[in-house]
Amino acid sequence: MTLIDGYLTGNRNRHAGGAGAGERSEAFSALFDPTTFRHIERLGIGPGWRCWEVGAGGFSVVSWLAKRVGPTGRILATDTDISWQTSAARPPVEVRTHDVGAEAPPGGGFDLVHARLVLAGVPDRELALRSMIRALRPGGRLLIEEADPALQPLPCPDEHGPAEQLANRLRHALLTQRGTDLAYGRGLPRLLRAAGLRQVEADAYFPLASPACAALETATIQQSRTALTSAGLATDAEITDHLANIAAEPMDLASAPLISAWGRKA
Repeated sequence: MTLIDGYLTGNRNRHAGGAGAGERSEAFSALFDPTTFRHIERLGIGPGWRCWEVGAGGFSVVSWLAKRVGPTGRILATDTDISWQTSAARPPVEVRTHDVGAEAPPGGGFDLVHARLVLAGVPDRELALRSMIRALRPGGRLLIEEADPALQPLPCPDEHGPAEQLANRLRHALLTQRGTDLAYGRGLPRLLRAAGLRQVEADAYFPLASPACAALETATIQQSRTALTSAGLATDAEITDHLANIAAEPMDLASAPLISAWGRKA
């Protein structure tokens, strides 16, 4: 896994352990759950819906879905690693090991299939997208959400001092590594239309100056520290200074924009 893979794919590998893994998971939820929930509500979720949460990585979205579908609905949560599973996996929630980029989709004629920060880290994204669409019932909805760091790559868009300049240099070091497609998110509407979905729409959410942005930046740098220094992309002193700046100064930190795209199966 490259540095940029770890930076982008919040749901995948975030339970792999190491410094900052749990904090990253919590920060992603704090930043993006409200946007995800808003879109799913707009798609009309209600009692009895059958939903597939792809690359779940945790229970924040799954638990919210379960409350909306009620006892007559079904939530299937899948991931390549389900070590995060707890006793909370009870009806209507089922947790299953599954690789969306390599395995056939689960049957069931889902009303909603949702994947957040999953596809950009999947080697065969076209296969994964086809698999999710195949799992939908006619008229079912697909919601895909991916980051687009190339659209806004700076953690400090307002680069007005040395602390912000250092933050931007470290982010540049992460983003220059070969790995995940940095502009994948912006292409989602085109990809959904090409896959045959109808009524395709999309929007972008760009968090700025949120405490969760600072938490995510701290956890990401902690998780990437050894890789950054080993590759000669940053010194240990620079990373120490950056983490101290986040803790001590009211820095207006941003995360990469989250592109949400949705459509309906014919």
